[in-house]
Amino acid sequence: MPVIVDYDAGNVRSVQRACEHVGMVAEISADPDIVARADRLIFPGVGSAESAVDTLRSRGLDEAIKTFYQTGKPLLGICLGLQILLEHTEEGDKDCLGLVEGACERFEFADRSVKVPHIGWNEVEFDSAHPIVNAMQSGDEFYFVHSFYAKPFNDNNILGRTEYGGQTFCSVVGHENLFATQFHLEKSGELGLRMLKAFSEWTASC
Repeated sequence: MPVIVDYDAGNVRSVQRACEHVGMVAEISADPDIVARADRLIFPGVGSAESAVDTLRSRGLDEAIKTFYQTGKPLLGICLGLQILLEHTEEGDKDCLGLVEGACERFEFADRSVKVPHIGWNEVEFDSAHPIVNAMQSGDEFYFVHSFYAKPFNDNNILGRTEYGGQTFCSVVGHENLFATQFHLEKSGELGLRMLKAFSEWTASC
């Protein structure tokens, strides 16, 4: 069964409802054994990466996610989930899970009129083909809520980019059996649901 990781980082129920909407029955769990043995794994999140990483480690969920990833089965990261899949975050100067080479940095704008966090609908320009984004088009809009952004070290891992405040940042990551978005699929209307449906059908072939 698909499993949604519960680590007190919010929005797991809304993710579960979105999964049900596309015909994917998913269990919410904070049990490392259940997470490690899932058929496919969804790693969502909102809030502070610093406290989230501490919670994951205290519950053994960090190692459970790494164990799951090694199986080659599909893994989906959403928002904070994407950021924690990288090696490091500036938020709290924390080492993260390290499944994708890269770091997470805070938005900094010389123009003080640009608001942080970045909240609202914004376009994504898709860079590469991938089974989950093949039904998408560059210019499609998704819903964002974040103050930090991912910087993968390998450009080949960047599947989509978004411009905000004159800065272009990575908004979609793909690496082996891992796929992750900075935007919230569960809050992005029909397009978000379409992408979640594609994840439910993705075999990862890794």
